[in-house]
Amino acid sequence: MYRPIPEFLIVDRSYIEGRGIITLRKLAKGMQLGLSHIYDEDFPDNLIRTPLGGFINHSDKPNCQLIRLGRFLFVEVLKDIEPDTEITLKYGRTKTLFS
Repeated sequence: MYRPIPEFLIVDRSYIEGRGIITLRKLAKGMQLGLSHIYDEDFPDNLIRTPLGGFINHSDKPNCQLIRLGRFLFVEVLKDIEPDTEITLKYGRTKTLFS
């Protein structure tokens, strides 16, 4: 069953900007957190962002990355993440994943 944001993640005040995704439990390297974007040429930037993708903030030292599976992008944990930590991505990669 699709969940826009897994039960162990919450949208809360960001340590970086506005709101962000915060983990309530420890996350292991390699874990997939869910669907963040869907490629669709009928949308601006050719992407539909899911709630998960819409609330993840940028970091130059991200703790997660995007993985492409067909026309879908999923968030994958790059390194173990402790509870109460904000989930981050390095912005700018989404377009290159579909080039």
